[in-house]
Formats: sequence, structure tokens, C-alpha cells
Amino acid sequence: MATTTVHDATGRDGPPRAGTPENRPRRPRRPLLPYLLLAPAVVLELAIHVVPMLVGAWMSLLQLTQFHIRDWSTAPFVGAENYRMVLDFDSAAGAELLHSFQVTVLYTVCSVGLSWVLGTTAAVLLQRPFRGRGLLRALFLTPYALPVYTAVITWSFLFQRDNGLVNHVLVDQLHLLGDRPFWLIGDNSFVALLTVSVWRSWPFAFLCVMAGLQNIPADLYEAAAMDGAGFWRRLRSVTLPMLRPVNLVLLLVLFLWTFNDFNTPYVLFGGSAPEQADLVSIHIYRSSFKTWDFGSGSAMSVALLLFLLLVTAGYLLLTNRRRNDA
Repeated sequence: MATTTVHDATGRDGPPRAGTPENRPRRPRRPLLPYLLLAPAVVLELAIHVVPMLVGAWMSLLQLTQFHIRDWSTAPFVGAENYRMVLDFDSAAGAELLHSFQVTVLYTVCSVGLSWVLGTTAAVLLQRPFRGRGLLRALFLTPYALPVYTAVITWSFLFQRDNGLVNHVLVDQLHLLGDRPFWLIGDNSFVALLTVSVWRSWPFAFLCVMAGLQNIPADLYEAAAMDGAGFWRRLRSVTLPMLRPVNLVLLLVLFLWTFNDFNTPYVLFGGSAPEQADLVSIHIYRSSFKTWDFGSGSAMSVALLLFLLLVTAGYLLLTNRRRNDA
């Protein structure tokens, strides 16, 4: 009986051995197109965010004042002296920074809380279809769509003491106030700033919560209604728990946006906010560009960045731990 001999690639008898070039798995070639498409975004990110951040960190280590602004190489290297000066709360500079920090914390908590409550309330009320719902949604999103300068400048005119619409309605029409108050100076400046911030932020919360409500199955509401749950019970037992992933991200984004808010107080008060509305962002701007002390201003900016990073990391760790425990 004839036998068949199998020859391998080298001409020797027997089955081909593993590890020969013919049997080695070929690695797929990675195309360069995705990296080329990402390259412009990476370059812009480096030029707009990373490089200025590194330059600001280096400036915080220098005694960079108006005498050395034309030639940075002549600015003395002081190391952590700027940080010790601005974080020494017993000194004048440290006390002012601490006051701005306290005002900013209060402003952020009130603005984020009110924005979330208003946005969630509007989204829940507009969840069911009715005539004119689309028009109301469009009107509610108008403050978010307007440019910040247009919106805040309009509010600055509304808050004018003699010719503003706010005093005209509160004093002349509703007679809620006896005298026309100053809204852009003094104690009322914080209320004016908070009003503008909430007016600009709550449509974003409304948009996010409204998108989250679309993903809640209607069967859950039907089952809850069959069990006798009313509106508030369905809101507490169905709506809010299902919106928890959306609210976790929404609150963090609103916190970061509000704590870093510079455009609103700068446009509303003209770059010189009253003491009652002196946010950290305005305080850093005034320390850097009004007094020409860029070293201490950069130190404040780096300290603010580190604080926000710590708060964000702690928030994410806490929320992830609760998610894992659930």
C-alpha cells in the first residue's frame, strides 16, 4: 500500500512545526488615520490648556511683578514664598483670599442647589405631553443659548437703581419695597449675582434632567400607579432614583462651572466686584492685573486648581463607593 509523505516548507518530511514563519500569527497593522485625526485636537489642547497651565505654575514660583513683566528672566525665583503669603490667613492678603473663598463657596452652593431644583421641577412638569410643551421647552432653554455677555449686560441694565425694570416692578408696581435699593453695590450685590447665575444655569440642569427622564421606562410609573402611589411617592421612589446617574454628573459639572465662574461677575460689576460678591476668580484677576503681582495671582490660581481637583476626586470616590455598596 502506497503511503503519502507530507513535506514541510523546508523540504523535510513530516507535519509543519509550530513557530515557522508560515504559522506565526500576523499582527494586524494599526492604521495611522485615527491618530492623524486626533492630532489637531491634541495640539490645540496642549496650546490652549496644558502649556498655559504649566507656565502659570512656573510663574507662581517667581516674584513676577510690574518691574519684571517685560523680561521674565530678571524675576527672582522665590519658590513657595508666594503660596505661603497667600495662604497665610493671618496676613492681609490671606484674609482677603479666605473671604473670597467663603463667598465663592456660599455662592456655589446656593447657585447649584437652586439651579438643580428649578431644572428638575421644570423637567418633571414638562414630562407629559400637552399642547404647547415644545414652545415652553424652547423658552426655558433661551437663557442657556444666549451669549453670556448679552445676557449679563441685559441684567446689569435691569438692576439699575433709577431706570431698571427690577426696581420698577418691585417698588412702583408691586409696592414690595419702600425705597429703590442698589443692586450692584453693597449687600444686594450678592443677591444680584446669584440671580443672574441661577437664571443662566438652571436651563442646563433642565436639559440634562429632561434627557434623563426620557430613559425611564413608562412601565415603572404604571406599576407604581397601580400600587396606589401618588405623584410625590412616584417622584421619590421612581424618578429620583432613576435620575441618580444623571444627577451625579450634573451636580459635579455645575459645581465646577459655578466655582470657576468669571464672566458673570466680571460683566455684571465691571471687573471690580463689591466685597459681598468678591468671588475667587475676580479676586485672582484683581490681584494679577490690577496690582500687577502675577506671582501671587498665579499661586492663587494653582491653589484653586488643586482644591478643585481634590474636591472632584473626593466626589468621584464617594459616589463610586456608594454605587458599589448599592
